[in-house]
Amino acid sequence: MAKTAAALHILVNEEKQANDILAQLEKGADFQLLAKKHSTCPSKNNGGDLGEFNKGDMVPAFDKAVFSCELLKPFGPVKTQFGYHIIKVLYRN
Repeated sequence: MAKTAAALHILVNEEKQANDILAQLEKGADFQLLAKKHSTCPSKNNGGDLGEFNKGDMVPAFDKAVFSCELLKPFGPVKTQFGYHIIKVLYRN
C-alpha cells in the first residue's frame, strides 16, 4: 500500500470550469500551463505541483482520489471545502 504520493492539481471554484479544464487536458493541453492560468491555489506558481506528501496529509476527498486514481492521467473534478480539483498523480510509493 502506497504511503506517499506526488501530484499536480488545478483548483477552481466552479465545477463547470473544472470540467472544462479536464476536457482541455483530455485533448492534450499542458497541465502545468492550465494550472498557472486557472488555479486559485498558490501551487499554481509551480504549475500546480504539490510535491511529495504522505497519505493522510491532505483533506479526505483529495487524499482518497490521489491514492486511488490512475497515475499520470488527469482525474476529477474532486470537490473539497476549497473548491474543485483536477488532479494528476505523478507517482506513489
